[in-house]
Amino acid sequence: MTDDETLRERFRENASGIAATTVTGIWLAALLADFGWWLPFMLFGYVVIVPVVSMLFDDEEPESVHVESESGSVRVERGEAAERDDRRSEDTTDALERLRTRYADGDLTDEQFERKLDRLLETETPEDAAEWVERERAAGEVERER
Repeated sequence: MTDDETLRERFRENASGIAATTVTGIWLAALLADFGWWLPFMLFGYVVIVPVVSMLFDDEEPESVHVESESGSVRVERGEAAERDDRRSEDTTDALERLRTRYADGDLTDEQFERKLDRLLETETPEDAAEWVERERAAGEVERER
């Protein structure tokens, strides 16, 4: 990638910030220089220029809405967190589908299916998986001590 392409990319990523900074700089300079048009420019800049630049250059970040049934609270996540949650739920769904298929094909017994299903549901997130590994390790150590 050439320097011009990199500069263009950086401009596109930061266009809203650049527009807001430019509008602020101009109206502030006009205010300090005692020009009478600083207030109309400030209003026009923040009501028209900055939102238009934002609409033209800012990419929409994926958004994810989570509602917790017990508490009724709503959490909205944007950007990478929403993408991670979407990938995590897809991965869990894929794993559950594979597990069901293996059970339906007769590759797993009832006991194996239930054990693997419990493990899958306990380890839905990476944090849950780490906790599960620690619990299993501790349980293995207790068994060895006996």
